[in-house]
Amino acid sequence: MSHIWFIIGTDTDAGKTVASSALLQSFSARHYQVAGYKPVASGSLQTEDGLRNQDALILQHYSSKKLDYHQVNPVTFFHPTSPHIASRLASKPIQPLVLSSGLARLKQKSEVVIIEGAGGWFTPINEQYSLSDWVIAERLPVVMVVGIKLGCINHALLTQQALTSAGVQFSGWIANSVQPDYLYYDDYINTLKRRITAPLLGEIPYIPNLSSYSALGQYIDSSLLLPK
Repeated sequence: MSHIWFIIGTDTDAGKTVASSALLQSFSARHYQVAGYKPVASGSLQTEDGLRNQDALILQHYSSKKLDYHQVNPVTFFHPTSPHIASRLASKPIQPLVLSSGLARLKQKSEVVIIEGAGGWFTPINEQYSLSDWVIAERLPVVMVVGIKLGCINHALLTQQALTSAGVQFSGWIANSVQPDYLYYDDYINTLKRRITAPLLGEIPYIPNLSSYSALGQYIDSSLLLPK
């Protein structure tokens, strides 16, 4: 049986890829076979191999087994905007069944699957359906990434309220420093720890460039996600 978590951010650029990479590395260090999954990605580069999204490439890199790019990211768009808009611009509707099929294949290959979402909890993938609807339908537990900056307390608590209302399993949260030496960091962390009901899985320091991604697992206690 695979362990699966869906990673959401409190908003865009909260650090979902950083946190997802940290989780993959932490579970790998515990000798789990891990796979990263980015079901929908907007904002990609056209390469000789086709569209490639940087976040998905990072998840592919930190997966235990060699995975084809499309196994990690089955739906890719060029335009860096909300998936439902990118989908319309590309004349390529997003089918939830494609997302589910991709997840099912990874579950067969891995003991842990870390799914990176797109944007926040209510990000739409078409005019009627949001990525959160897919998470609810798949009954996926959720880990929230909070980018520590002005406004994040409100965003985090609103996201927690939405998760509670949806009845999903809120498994934990990760604090990600998105600004160097943020003056009120400790105050924000202490406030969030008092008000967020799920456990804090770790605090990731400010990471200025991609070359530092390889040592992220040390900041996460993935054992808090596992059954006791």
